[in-house]
Amino acid sequence: MATATGCAGSVLITLGALLGRPGLVHVYAGLALLLLAWWWPGELPRPWLTFALWAGPLLIAPPLFSRDVYSYLAQGLMAGNGLDVHTRGPAALGGPVAARVPEIWQDTPSPYGPVSLLVSRLVTEVTGSEPIAGVLGLRLTAVAGLVLIGLGLPALAGPAVEPVFRLVVLNPLVLIHLVGGAHNDALMVGLLVAGLAAALRRRPVLGVVLVTAGALVKAPAALGLAAVALIWAARLPGRWPELRAITATGLVAAAATVVITAISGTGYGWIAALSTPVSPGNWAPVAVLGRWTAGTFTHDDVGASLAVDLWRWAGLLATLVVAGLVWTYRNRVGPLTGLGLVLLAAVAFAPAFRPWYMIWGLVPLAAGLPAARRWLALLSIALTPVVLPDGFAADLPEVLAAVLGVLLGTAVFALATTPGVPGKVPR
Repeated sequence: MATATGCAGSVLITLGALLGRPGLVHVYAGLALLLLAWWWPGELPRPWLTFALWAGPLLIAPPLFSRDVYSYLAQGLMAGNGLDVHTRGPAALGGPVAARVPEIWQDTPSPYGPVSLLVSRLVTEVTGSEPIAGVLGLRLTAVAGLVLIGLGLPALAGPAVEPVFRLVVLNPLVLIHLVGGAHNDALMVGLLVAGLAAALRRRPVLGVVLVTAGALVKAPAALGLAAVALIWAARLPGRWPELRAITATGLVAAAATVVITAISGTGYGWIAALSTPVSPGNWAPVAVLGRWTAGTFTHDDVGASLAVDLWRWAGLLATLVVAGLVWTYRNRVGPLTGLGLVLLAAVAFAPAFRPWYMIWGLVPLAAGLPAARRWLALLSIALTPVVLPDGFAADLPEVLAAVLGVLLGTAVFALATTPGVPGKVPR
């Protein structure tokens, strides 16, 4: 029954998204059903079937909770047309895909690595300038990333693979953003998990190559190289195992980067593009503190800019402190837990924040630290409904519609789980 309830939630989300603004009640009723079906006690006897039923309806929805997918498609078309995506934005392309990219990103170069651009280019070579087909193509690559995560979990989680699969792959936060939003984070995390799994299965060189490929989708996956090196070192005989493993990891990663970049044909402009500006109005903690400090204590543009920059440097310092502590106590913390903690710190203290960034650290931390699983689930629930389906800021009518939808979805679920009511969800 929980599987069917979650599927009904995904169908409602898709229906509401197709209706646009009038469908907000449907979207949030569906979110409530999906979240409650996921959280409700009781086993899901066929987790892969549940994944298919919960993710499947989202494949045909309009882009959900973000329009980043249009940027990916525009960048793929630009690369296919010989335009430099690392110095020019979608406005240089024009056409129906670029027209759907939000105005704020029209002139923004791509901050993504060669693997992300290669995937986008391959998809657009099949779909051309047709936005709907392109979105479906990138959603299928996101599903492939989640399949990689699911296949890698037995190596990471061991006997606890079932609860970790539920926490990660079936997580509504993961489904609505990585499948519904078609974000390349799915491929990044999928390659990261596949690399960690390969290292744990005594194939460290393959592990380094896969993690490097993940980092060439989005840079944060590069932190996984430290975890692979530690896993590798634990199995090396002789003296200085960590030094030898770190050196080998660095050499293999460098070689993989050269080969993959050459195959992609996009060059090394992605390195400079890593400093692509973030949206000034985003809700990252350091960005909020920067704007508050600027508005409270400064009275000119120079002072405001300095306040924002100082908080960004403070966030970087905080991330480095967490990374330093994890490295110092690496033998007690373990490579998976350590990686999860550093990735979550990188998200918490970054100058930009999106709810789906939390997924970066979700997998290694869920696999490595069982005590954190309930807290990770609660954090996922809290982050799932905070962005509107169109990805933009909410007004009062939209907030009221969302609240009404959550209440209706919760009421339907409560009726379905009341003793004596047909179709009760098993505890």
